[in-house]
Amino acid sequence: QIELQESGGHSVPAGGSLKLSCSNSGYIAASVAMGWFRQAPGKDREAVASISTELGATYAASVLGRFTISRDNAKNAVYLEMSSLKPEDTAMYYCAAGRPTRWDDPRQWAYFGRGTQVTVSS
Repeated sequence: QIELQESGGHSVPAGGSLKLSCSNSGYIAASVAMGWFRQAPGKDREAVASISTELGATYAASVLGRFTISRDNAKNAVYLEMSSLKPEDTAMYYCAAGRPTRWDDPRQWAYFGRGTQVTVSS
């Protein structure tokens, strides 16, 4: 059973940093990809980063060099470290798990958490 729970969202000023966490109460096989998506009001859900055995860590161009995804298989957890935050990073951030053929397509991920809000003020 996969039930993802995000935490760590907060309001921060531009240039600040945050670390998001996502955990599952049950076991997630290391072969299952995990990722982060975000959705701002009035916009589509967009891929932020993913981590998998096939591709390693992958990032959207908009966050490359500022965000770092990692996972702890022993804790069934995935993390997103965010730095140099910008107002345009403001969104609800969702953790995801699954076996997508395209990591950046949210329709191909099987599980999503309920999200954690990140707000970056200018």
